[in-house]
Amino acid sequence: MSNPIDSGALVTLLKAAAEPTRLRILQLLAHGEFNVKDLTRILGQSQPRISRHLKLLAEAGLIERVREGSWAYFHLAERSPAGQLGRLLVDAIEQRSDGLAARDAGRAVALKREREEVAQQFFLAHAAEWDSIRSLHVEEAQVEVAVQRALGGRPHPFLVDLGTGTGRMLEMLAGTYDRALGIDASHAMLAYARAKLDRARLANTQVRQGDICNLNIDDGAADAVIMHQVLHFLATPSRAIEEAARILAPGGRLVLVDFAPHELDFLRDDFAHVRLGFAKAEIAAWLETAGLDLVSVEELVPPAGEAEPGPSGRESAKKLTVSIWIADRSARIGHRRGEARAVTAEVEDAL
Repeated sequence: MSNPIDSGALVTLLKAAAEPTRLRILQLLAHGEFNVKDLTRILGQSQPRISRHLKLLAEAGLIERVREGSWAYFHLAERSPAGQLGRLLVDAIEQRSDGLAARDAGRAVALKREREEVAQQFFLAHAAEWDSIRSLHVEEAQVEVAVQRALGGRPHPFLVDLGTGTGRMLEMLAGTYDRALGIDASHAMLAYARAKLDRARLANTQVRQGDICNLNIDDGAADAVIMHQVLHFLATPSRAIEEAARILAPGGRLVLVDFAPHELDFLRDDFAHVRLGFAKAEIAAWLETAGLDLVSVEELVPPAGEAEPGPSGRESAKKLTVSIWIADRSARIGHRRGEARAVTAEVEDAL
């Protein structure tokens, strides 16, 4: 472990882990996220008892709790020294000879399968809507290739997908990041994304409910941020860009994917689009205000006259151009921000 733990904290941590049920909980949370209801089903114990165990594990720093609406999800704390020690404890257990652990794992798999079925029903109920939008622009595979190219092919320690939706970007980019986090406001979308990522066994990828205009992420925490087809749903898209810039580390990259200006008014009424696309100059100005350097803009224009049935028969050809903006946070700007914070801290200390 990179950071040592003092003896008092270590005793608390080991006491928290040294109980059969809590050790079983650690094993489960090392392989996925669960809420209290999930854990009561898997472990066959009462909710108050499970809640008590979770409280002790969280106080010891072994697990983390994230609220999502009326629920709270728990997972192994991966980045703290306590969480790293928790991972060592879990990895030290001989799974094959542990009958309870094997049973718990089987129940967890069954539970995740149930989640997946529920999420799939949601997807099927809305697939026609998403397909209708896709029918109006170039193939999604072209967009995904462009996003991969925009990220430069280099490994990313921490990637954030704002407005993650079904989690497709996180799934597609798996293998290019050490850790990733998807943020979305929709419970249903998060349920679908979580089931999909569980199925893909992406243990280093998590999704959270949140407001992408007011993120609970530290300044400069991410080295890559994606916003894929999100801005046109927002009343204040510039605010989302400012938040994306805030969480980017110096040298980090933002990739924005959205529509160029268009005149398909029915998208407002039928699909809740607040904005009918964005001009290059408009996005460029927002990026500059947010302290980001615009690197390039790519436009994926549908072939002229490519005919396809549109939503509700209203359109007969692909009409939407997909724009991809690439912007970086320069080390110079990050340095200036650090200096400004240092000056502020000195003033506050003086007061």
